[in-house]
Amino acid sequence: MEVAEVLPEFADAFAFEEFNRMQREAVPALLESDDNVVASAPTAAGKTALAELAICKALADGGTALFIAPMRALTNEKEDDWDRFEDLEYSVYVVTGERDLNPRRARRADILVMTPEKLDSATRKHDSRRYDFVTDVDVCVIDEVHLLDADRRGSVLEVTISRLRRLCAPRVVALSATMPNIDDVAAWLDAPAETTFEFGDEYRPVELNAGVKTYTHGENSFADKYRRLYRALDLAEPHLREDGQSLVFVSSRQDTVRAAEKARDEIAERDIPMGARGNYDFHTDSKALENETLRNSVLDGVAFHHAGLSKNDRDLVEEWFKEGIVELLFSTSTLAWGVNLPARCVVIRDTKLHDPLEGEVDMSPLDVLQMLGRAGRPGYDDVGYGWVVCDTAEADKYRRLLRDGKEIESRLADSLETHLNAEIAMGTITDLDDVMDWLETTFYYVRGQSKPEAYEFPNLRERVRDCLEDLVSHGFVETGEDLSIEATQRGVLASKYYLRLETAATFARLCDRIDDGDDLETNDILEAVATAGEFDSVSSRQDERDAIDAVLVGQEYGDLEAGQRKVLAILRGAASGTTPTELASDSWVIRQNATRLLSALGAFLDRFVGPHAANRSRRVEARIENGVSADAVGLTAIDGVGAGRASKLATEGLATPGDVVGAGISGLTEAGLSEGVAERVYEGAQSLPSLELEWGDFPEQIETGENEVCEVTVRNVGEPERAGIRVTVNGREMTSTNTYLRDTETVPVGVFGADADELEYTVSVAFPEEPLVPVEQTRHVNIA
Repeated sequence: MEVAEVLPEFADAFAFEEFNRMQREAVPALLESDDNVVASAPTAAGKTALAELAICKALADGGTALFIAPMRALTNEKEDDWDRFEDLEYSVYVVTGERDLNPRRARRADILVMTPEKLDSATRKHDSRRYDFVTDVDVCVIDEVHLLDADRRGSVLEVTISRLRRLCAPRVVALSATMPNIDDVAAWLDAPAETTFEFGDEYRPVELNAGVKTYTHGENSFADKYRRLYRALDLAEPHLREDGQSLVFVSSRQDTVRAAEKARDEIAERDIPMGARGNYDFHTDSKALENETLRNSVLDGVAFHHAGLSKNDRDLVEEWFKEGIVELLFSTSTLAWGVNLPARCVVIRDTKLHDPLEGEVDMSPLDVLQMLGRAGRPGYDDVGYGWVVCDTAEADKYRRLLRDGKEIESRLADSLETHLNAEIAMGTITDLDDVMDWLETTFYYVRGQSKPEAYEFPNLRERVRDCLEDLVSHGFVETGEDLSIEATQRGVLASKYYLRLETAATFARLCDRIDDGDDLETNDILEAVATAGEFDSVSSRQDERDAIDAVLVGQEYGDLEAGQRKVLAILRGAASGTTPTELASDSWVIRQNATRLLSALGAFLDRFVGPHAANRSRRVEARIENGVSADAVGLTAIDGVGAGRASKLATEGLATPGDVVGAGISGLTEAGLSEGVAERVYEGAQSLPSLELEWGDFPEQIETGENEVCEVTVRNVGEPERAGIRVTVNGREMTSTNTYLRDTETVPVGVFGADADELEYTVSVAFPEEPLVPVEQTRHVNIA
């Protein structure tokens, strides 16, 4: 069955000319029916074409397709792959958290590509003009639907699909690796039997011979890695000697590099004939690699692949592996879910990995099966070999996994309160009956019917009542006399910023404890974030503790646990741009999560305390994000100014956007910026608010017992911005105003002859959404 016969107008959208056996069987269900479709098939069997068939039908009908990729790296890959649709004049638009959203492009896109997390965010805000495009989806393709069973991400996918179906009822096409309980997924998605496909191992293009190999576990975890590496090389060696390629999965980016370096030495020691050092053309081609270690490694036929490499280097490694020039490739698990790079032999060296937020965790069974599914090169091999290398104590667990597969479970119960709060905050749930109606749309409900005891299904209604009572008792939800349910501001903010509910409660307690302004210290902010539930599982290794103590020396932090102290040390180091090398491996993930939490804390402070407190949090967030001093943090509000430029300008005495404007382009070039950069930075500084304070006829002296009402004018000569204006006398707040400062704002100030020698009046203006240092001026009044 040729593509051109079935879809003549879309023939160029496919990377092949003829459908395989599996694809042919699914074609009628995808093209001749509007029913939902669920299909499971072995890795490398050609499931992507099923997604493309569903997309083609939607496009032919004038509709919009949504493709949900399991991880961010794969959204970028789809953008590249689906240039074929762009060539047919259909637009593809990727929506991820790392890109600025263009709502107009998203609205006009024919194919949207998103992760579950970004779709969750968009559907929560579907009634805003920015995200209304998510309610205009005609077909939703879920790639790797067995992600439902992932510990932290599964529940996000589950509730998001349920929400999307309630919002716009798209056709759903769910694709998966082999899963024993496909009927449960089909029941959840209302896919009839005739459009539910379970393609077994006979549809694999290459037979898979999978097994478990053990190693002797020692006392030293570092030495264990090399024991497992030598075991992996033992398994790969016979295939390498026969010009067969091997793919070895390890637990971290750093490990891919170390394993590749050690493997090169071992290959030379074993005299395995591989490498291309005698190939002059390839020697020249390899110079295109940006990573020097990788450049040296590929000449020996060994390479590494991870998300931290540049796109150029990843693309070259993939190309050379496909061509057989790279014969031994070390990679992280990302490659298993993405690019189709089969190898004759696949070895999983590491079944455990270090998660910065969770500590040492077992690799997901889904990841294990996905990786092993890469074994066998269609068109080259009759059989592929896949091996799990593990400690003897865990061998039976992995043998059972390879024999029986993994049933897909719902993870919603683990975070039911959080997701229930989100639905209440959106207004889709207004009473207990609504809660039950919502639950019936979830995979959790379907799976609970299949395994009622395991899911405590007989007690479901009682469990829901307990959840609601907890939400009420912690201030996230309010109930009315008519038993109605409504989210509080605390609940809305927790939902908006994806907070764990215990974290939202911690932030709310901090707000209750302080008054706007100087009562809030940087230490309060950092400690609230470091003790957040999102970091509960962070642990500190023995080799990190001296570095942690060095960062926190002289600081008092109460009874913080070791993991919390580690988070705090990373945040303090990040704020100064000096994170110790011992903490660097976990720093990026912890900082990413911390900046999200700081943004949320800023919103809590803005709502429940005031603009000045929110501004202080925003400045802490910007320091951690950019690694700049407290004095220079305001420079990061300028587009194009990061840590390097901010430090350079601050060193030259330009510490604020106002200083930048005052210096002009010539002053910026004298400070070391190129003329082009200086022009952009100057324009960026001009796009921020700029204040002038006028005190008018403010007295220098007043008689005891006299009163005089004066006015202070705050004039914004820059761009409009929301601001908080506060007047204090002798450190006590007199008046405060929260306003959108377009031009001028006049603030009344009462001057009174108090029982004191002198009164100190301070006007302070802070911007809650910008990391600008508040503008303050002071006047003194003598009491006669």
